Amino acid sequence: MEDKNYIDRLNTLKALAEQKQEEKTRAEATLESLEKRKDEIEAELNEMGVKPEDLEEQIQELRVSIEDGLNKAEELLKPVENEQAV
Repeated sequence: MEDKNYIDRLNTLKALAEQKQEEKTRAEATLESLEKRKDEIEAELNEMGVKPEDLEEQIQELRVSIEDGLNKAEELLKPVENEQAV
């Protein structure tokens, strides 16, 4: 009877080990894919003349520029009060 218990426990451990190996293999594949994508993004940034460490600053500058442009457009398109009275 004890032999069956040992066999069951060993089979459970074997199944867990195989599951963990599959998870490790998937994680390694995901990591490889993400590292490849990171390299592609860094290459694209390099083509645009942006260093990865300067990215947050560049994004903030673009946000300010967009906000300024929107404000100017809204100001130019705002109806003049005299025109509304006509």
